Amino acid sequence: MTLSSVALVRCDNYDPEAVYGALKRGAELLGGLDRFVRPGERILLKPNILAGDAPERAVTTHPSVLAGTVRLFRAGGASLVFGDSPGMENAVHAARGSGLQEAGIRAGAELGEFGAGRTLENPEGSLVSSLPIAQAVHACDGLVNLPKLKTHQLTRITGAVKNPFGCIPGKRKALYHVQFQDVLEFSGFLAELSLRLKPRLHVMDAIVAMEGNGPRNGTPKALRVLIMSDDPVAVDATACRILDMDPEFVPTTVMGHEAGLGHYRADDIQVLGDPLESFVRPDFAAVRKPVYNNASYAYYNSIKNLVVPRPVIDAKKCATCGLCAQACPVPGKALRFEDGNRDRPPVYDYDACIRCYCCQEMCPVGAIDRKTPLLGRVLRLG
Repeated sequence: MTLSSVALVRCDNYDPEAVYGALKRGAELLGGLDRFVRPGERILLKPNILAGDAPERAVTTHPSVLAGTVRLFRAGGASLVFGDSPGMENAVHAARGSGLQEAGIRAGAELGEFGAGRTLENPEGSLVSSLPIAQAVHACDGLVNLPKLKTHQLTRITGAVKNPFGCIPGKRKALYHVQFQDVLEFSGFLAELSLRLKPRLHVMDAIVAMEGNGPRNGTPKALRVLIMSDDPVAVDATACRILDMDPEFVPTTVMGHEAGLGHYRADDIQVLGDPLESFVRPDFAAVRKPVYNNASYAYYNSIKNLVVPRPVIDAKKCATCGLCAQACPVPGKALRFEDGNRDRPPVYDYDACIRCYCCQEMCPVGAIDRKTPLLGRVLRLG
C-alpha cells in the first residue's frame, strides 16, 4: 500500500513572506508544485469563510494563507479564483468582512460565484446521486482546499474533509443536515462530496487554530504550523495527533477512510518536514471522546433528551438576534421565539432538535454551547 505524505511546516506568524515561504517549502516536500497544477489552468481556492469576522478571531482561513497560495499557484502558471458559501451570511459580505476578499484580489485572484450553482452528477455515489455545486467550481479546472483547524460540536474538529461542504451554495447545505441526521452518515456524505470534487491539494491553516466553542466562538490558539497533503484524511488525522486526539474520535476521518478518500492510521502516513512531536499540544481545549451516534435514539426522544448532548443558550449572552432560529434546518423549526417575543432568547424543542449545531455555528456572540445532560455525563456520552 502506498503511504500518504503529509508536510508539516513551521510558520510562527502570518507575516506574508513567512507564510509564502512555508507554503513553497511544503509544496517542495510533497514533490513540487507541478504535481498540483499545469500552466494555463484555472484553479479554485476554497478557504473556510464561515462568517465575515476579523482574521484575529481565527474563524476563517487567514488572508495571508489565501494570498500566499494565490502567489504560489500563479508562479506555477495558473489563474486563480477563490470563495466559499457561508451557511447564512452573504458570500461576498463574508469574504469582505473577513479580509479575504481584499487579500485574494490584491494577490491576483478573482472572487468566484458561490451564491448560485448547478447540479453535478454523482454516478458512483452511494448516498446521493447528484449535488448542487457552486458555479465557481464548475468554472475551474481544479480545486485546492484551504481549511482552518477548529473545534466543531458535531464532528469534533472541522478540517480538510469537511471544508468542501462550502462548495454547496448557501442554505442548501442545511438540507443535508436534515437528510443525514446521524453524524456518521453525515460524515460519510462529506467524504462522498470530497471524493466527487477531488481537491488536488489541501493546505490546513493551523498557524493559529481555534479551541473550545468552535467553529465560530472558540478561543484562538497558536499552533504555528501549516499541514499540507493531497490526502484530506491524513491532514485531519495529523491535525488530531497535534491536538493529542485520537483520529478515530473524528467521524470524518473514519468515514473518509472507509470511503476510500485517504488514510488516518499513523503507519499509513509519512510525515515530512518538521517533526510532529514539536507541535503537539495536549492543553488544546477539545472533546477527546468518541462521537455519539445521534441516530441511535432517533425514535426514542424521551431517552434521547436524557443522554444526548444538545445545544444550550446562555440567556446572559444572547442578543436575541434570531440568527440561530433562522439557521435551524428542521422543518417547522426546533428553535423559535415563544409567542414571537424577542425580549427573551429562543426556546428549543429538543424532541425536534437533530443536534446538527447549525444554531451554535451561526451565533455571532457565543451564546450557544454544547451541553450533556447529567445521565449522559454519567454514561460518558458527552
